[in-house]
Amino acid sequence: MIITKKALPRRTFLRGMGATLSLPLLDAMIPAATALAATPAKPVRRLGFVFMPMGCDQSRWTPAGPSGKLGELSPILSPLAGVKDHVTAITNLELRNAYPGSHATSNAAFLSAAKAKHTESSDYFLGTTVDQIAAQQIGRGSQLPSLELSMDMLQTTGQCDNGYACVYQNNLSWSTPTTPLPSEAHPRIVFERLFGEGGNLAERRAALRKRASLLDWVNEDISSLKSKLGAADRAKVSEYLDTVREVERRIQKAEADAVGNPLPDLERPLGVPAGYGDHARLMFDLQVLAMQADITRVTTFQLARETSNRTYPEIGVADPHHPLSHHGNDPEKIARMAKINTFHVSLFAYFLERLKATPEGNGTLLDHSLLLYGSGIGNPNVHDHTNLPILVAGGAAGGMKGGRHIRYEEPTPLANLHLTLLDKVGVRLDAFADSNGKMDELFSPLTV
Repeated sequence: MIITKKALPRRTFLRGMGATLSLPLLDAMIPAATALAATPAKPVRRLGFVFMPMGCDQSRWTPAGPSGKLGELSPILSPLAGVKDHVTAITNLELRNAYPGSHATSNAAFLSAAKAKHTESSDYFLGTTVDQIAAQQIGRGSQLPSLELSMDMLQTTGQCDNGYACVYQNNLSWSTPTTPLPSEAHPRIVFERLFGEGGNLAERRAALRKRASLLDWVNEDISSLKSKLGAADRAKVSEYLDTVREVERRIQKAEADAVGNPLPDLERPLGVPAGYGDHARLMFDLQVLAMQADITRVTTFQLARETSNRTYPEIGVADPHHPLSHHGNDPEKIARMAKINTFHVSLFAYFLERLKATPEGNGTLLDHSLLLYGSGIGNPNVHDHTNLPILVAGGAAGGMKGGRHIRYEEPTPLANLHLTLLDKVGVRLDAFADSNGKMDELFSPLTV
């Protein structure tokens, strides 16, 4: 291959006082060569996991019919209509190691497929989670090997569920069987982790408070960079910077609103949007920015912890989620729980739409990512870990065939899916937890 001009390094940053801003993939970062220009989009190299707590109403979740093309969307999955061709629903996956059934083991086993040690103390033991196995390899070249996010501001302690330590419900990600990785729910702190520079957390926060906007401090670098770029790249940089500024504006607005509210809120520190949906969408937008700028290639996001008593007044559900999930087969309670399930799926759909709308190389961020959405519980009324609600999205650049429903006749380990996703991002393992094979059908031509 003959390189005709020097390419801009992929890890290019704009720097200002206390700030570092990574850039998205630009044409200027690709060496100019005819052979390279004809090369198809790079394979999938990002993994994302979104956890939905406390299962769902299976009757409103499960697509109709056997394996095949994903036809009419079920009521809970209806918000995915705009990205349907990028999504695969999988029926009859299970977490055997989550039994005996509990909320704690649902949360703990979702990414580990491992059995949690039954303890109320600090001698907890689980397993390294799939995201961290990926981060050890595909995350090494990025600023953050992985990014762990959540929606719950308080870390509970002690014993939380049937004699299991709260650590199992607080954390989705474990870098070793004895090392849980705390998640962050505060958008401002996440923003600082992505774009703050140097010093400890307190120093980075102090630096950010001194300036009106991150972009104001890198304007000189922005102007210099744009003078070296072609028209298409200048437009791409402008669009990316507009997105950064909009995310920052929303964080600043949330902070201002909180300062103006005299009522204390123990679960919502300054800077967190008051509405659950606004908060979740902001957290998803931060993930899009992190992926677009290649700050991280592995993300986890916990929409709520198991046993969460959060209410959802913005969709007309005043009941706390956890008691509602133990519905006792009351049709009205099931219907309200299904509204929560649908709301959560709509937020995931927002994330997919944002990724789909973000160009990268010969495709989009969605094409170059693999995303798993689901829960560690099937029927929450009985703490069942069989027939889990599971979706996989994205991955077109790596050959994933969306717009389909895969239904297994027999319960199949969720670990098989984890093993398959690892394989598709280049992490080769013979087995993961209780896996007994890979799910190659995810990447096979659809037979009707």
